[in-house]
Amino acid sequence: MPVVLVANPKGGVGKSTIATNIAGYFASRGHAVMLGDVDRQQSSRLWLGLRPPQARPILTWEATGESTVVRPPRGTTHAVLDTPAGLHGWRFKEVLGLADRVIVPLQPSIFDIYATRDFLDRLMEQRRAEKTKIGLVGMRVNARTLAADRLHEFIEGLGVPVLGELRDTQNYVQLAARGLTLFDIAPGRVQRDLEQWQPICDWLEN
Repeated sequence: MPVVLVANPKGGVGKSTIATNIAGYFASRGHAVMLGDVDRQQSSRLWLGLRPPQARPILTWEATGESTVVRPPRGTTHAVLDTPAGLHGWRFKEVLGLADRVIVPLQPSIFDIYATRDFLDRLMEQRRAEKTKIGLVGMRVNARTLAADRLHEFIEGLGVPVLGELRDTQNYVQLAARGLTLFDIAPGRVQRDLEQWQPICDWLEN
């Protein structure tokens, strides 16, 4: 069963946006998907509570425990795990041990870049040999800015694949407020965003 971990120690980089849309993508493909969150704030649970009953089902993964992360139950074919800012120590090792793939969202700011560099170093050291695949996703990227150029320079030396870059758009905010994702509505309404997601989806399915 594929388990996708969305992680970055920096807060506000778009982890929940990525996690909910990955879950929405898997659901749109007919998979039995669960979405969990090891953050005490439980943003993913809140989002699932807003999801309309007519939308494709995404189940809650009871991922938060006193001492361990509970594994998804039988019958689940795909799982997505959102994580809090500042994830470290034994909990970081534990959730990484569950993951087949790790997506690291990254914004084009100098603070995000330096915080993410240290995290990526730890991630590369502690992943399960080469079995755990790691990919970066640029968040709220405006290709015409110096910040985007700086982000590209940083990424080039990492040796980690860049899966895509997502623009800054209210589509994510408006859909999240209704418990929805890009994959729950008519494609024509979000065509540009779906095009940006296509390489990410290809990587998830590969």
